[in-house]
Amino acid sequence: MKNLLRLLGFGFCFLAAHTFAGMVEAPASTSDIDPLGFEFDVQGTYVGEGDVERGSRRIDDFDEFQGLARFLILPRTPVGILRLGAEYEIYDFDIAEGLQVPDRLQSIAAIIGLDTKLSDSFLIRFEAKPGFYSADDIEGRDFNAPFILGGTYLYSSTLQFVFGVGVDYEGEFPVIPGGGIRWKFAPQWVLNAVVPTPRLEYEMSRNLTLYVGADLKSKNFRVDDDFVGDAREPANLNNAMLRYTEIRTGIGAIMKLGETCKIALEGGYLPYREFDYYRADIRYKADGGAPYGSISLSTKF
Repeated sequence: MKNLLRLLGFGFCFLAAHTFAGMVEAPASTSDIDPLGFEFDVQGTYVGEGDVERGSRRIDDFDEFQGLARFLILPRTPVGILRLGAEYEIYDFDIAEGLQVPDRLQSIAAIIGLDTKLSDSFLIRFEAKPGFYSADDIEGRDFNAPFILGGTYLYSSTLQFVFGVGVDYEGEFPVIPGGGIRWKFAPQWVLNAVVPTPRLEYEMSRNLTLYVGADLKSKNFRVDDDFVGDAREPANLNNAMLRYTEIRTGIGAIMKLGETCKIALEGGYLPYREFDYYRADIRYKADGGAPYGSISLSTKF
């Protein structure tokens, strides 16, 4: 049962991290779609001082910066809308060298995908992110190519169901399921229960939405081949696979800046994080939480 819950949890994070959960609205009619579109997203988060532990071993009072930048080109084709671009993400931890947790995790990947539809109410997304998922040094052995195949069923204008499967051959669970729902149950209220960002949203005005919810993040990385870790530990962690997971809970606001641009501000508490060398059975878990604040900007044109 414990492994099943972990599988489902990591599956939800993995799938949604590849953005198919954003497919909750029907595409515009052919006459309304430009032959070529673009998307750009940038995010930054600061997490205050927190601790992790593994038995008697502890890493105390380290803070974190997480950043992400993504650019997509969206050409329209007879079979659907292609998703072509690139993404860079970094987790930078204020952790000293010589410990079993790296001070940096980063990924740089291409994005290759397709949005299409089987009918007006059944949308499909395929998206792969071939690239390098590394610690400090980006090397050839860090290459990985996770992908998802997901979709959305538009039951009505107020209720959508999201579902899919993700594949990561380097993961502890190579094939994992995921899903969620989006329900507009009142004129200004939306239950957006699609991970990794399940939320309860309130549309205060046309240009301002408030929300309360969570953000679940999980990704696999390969640490450096000269990553010694803690010399007291007999296990060799050089070149080991590491899954980093964190859960954020908070409140936020999304403001529209015109028709194509949005800015989001969020603050709250990070109650859980985990550094898991799942093949070496070495796992550091949070001992207490930490406050965080984030800002993001997204635009489509």
